[in-house]
Amino acid sequence: MNLFDLSINQLKRATAIKEQIEDLNKELRSILGASAKSGTAPKKKRITSASGKRNIAAKSATRSVKPAAKAKKKKISSATRAKLSAKLKAYWAAKKAGKK
Repeated sequence: MNLFDLSINQLKRATAIKEQIEDLNKELRSILGASAKSGTAPKKKRITSASGKRNIAAKSATRSVKPAAKAKKKKISSATRAKLSAKLKAYWAAKKAGKK
């Protein structure tokens, strides 16, 4: 069922039914003693004990983060650079010639 295919009357009816369901749920929660405001139980906050906090602090103090080593810059000789340049020029010349 696609929502875009529904008529206005069908959408209004669906909204009315949805509101009735919400009202009945609130009434049921009030009868059963649950809070009528929310549909789910509130989440309990986790509490870390003092010894747990000490353990976490001790472990984080023993961890040492070393800075990443800088990569050494590779040096290319002028002869190698010239060979590479010639190969690239030939490659691009062939590529341009193929397009024409």
